[in-house]
Amino acid sequence: MKTSDFYYDLPQELIAQTPIPQRDASRLMTLDRFSGAVGHHHFHDLPEFLRPGDCLILNDSRVLPARLLGHRLPGGGACEVLLLIDKGEGTWECLVRPGRKMKPGTRLSFGDGELMAEVTEELPGGNRLVHFEYEGIFLEVLERLGKMPLPPYIREELQDRERYQTVYSRVLGSAAAPTAGLHFTPELLEKIQAMGVGVGYVTLHVGLGTFRPVKEEEITDHEMHSEYCVISQETADLINRTKAAGGRCICVGTTSCRTLESWAAEDGTMTASAGWTDIYIYPGYRFKVMDGLITNFHLPESTLIMLVSAFAGREHVLAAYEEAVRERYRFFSFGDAMFIS
Repeated sequence: MKTSDFYYDLPQELIAQTPIPQRDASRLMTLDRFSGAVGHHHFHDLPEFLRPGDCLILNDSRVLPARLLGHRLPGGGACEVLLLIDKGEGTWECLVRPGRKMKPGTRLSFGDGELMAEVTEELPGGNRLVHFEYEGIFLEVLERLGKMPLPPYIREELQDRERYQTVYSRVLGSAAAPTAGLHFTPELLEKIQAMGVGVGYVTLHVGLGTFRPVKEEEITDHEMHSEYCVISQETADLINRTKAAGGRCICVGTTSCRTLESWAAEDGTMTASAGWTDIYIYPGYRFKVMDGLITNFHLPESTLIMLVSAFAGREHVLAAYEEAVRERYRFFSFGDAMFIS
């Protein structure tokens, strides 16, 4: 199967640059994965498509303000560092700019010297190991100095950084938001639980590899990035109870899907698990546990549209995307949502 099989034409003006004022006022397209039938709704209508006895699984990872702007020492040339993976003892794997001037041994300063750093190693692929020096607690320093690492297709400054967090985010560690969850409000979650739908949480720390384009012609030649994820015993038990009673397991976002499918047994049962996953889901994959998916509209030729196509069928998905373009839906991180069942 070719990467080009997952291309669709998207007008630039449909890429959402800012979140809408009310989270659950975004539009919601429903897609029947068996028939391909679509419907047009709003996200606050979601309870109409859920049933008592279902469970929703959400990713509670919280985005780090991981983008640091500073300068190189000596000389003062500007630099940008994006934190990716905490390697421990003050060292992070990072993306850096300008790469050609960030050789091992380069000293960096952020916030008038409140945070100092040194590039210690260049990794295969171009990322750097950077060691940070600071007073106090690193995450508190980061809250003061860091900016939200918005995707490259968003060019507007974010006025309220909490709008790039889900209302239930609690475990710091992501380099990008699990965006399907951005549509939920506390009130909507309460309404869903009150109707007898179970709500459970997993943690998957989203890496920037989620935005990495698939450059290979054959999709099977693409190398998937790794991300750290956790499933608690409480969530595993909720899923097992739901499935045993005939309810549906509905994932909020491709990150929740990838977490469950990484650790589910062949019969769909779950146990508490934690570790790195590089699961790559594309058409032909047999889903073990997920029965429904709430997700945003994804980039053409991305691994995410491949995952959605594996669940709902490539033809159905591309037809739904063409309909979304015609109907002027908003696309990508701050855009509208789909419920596929």
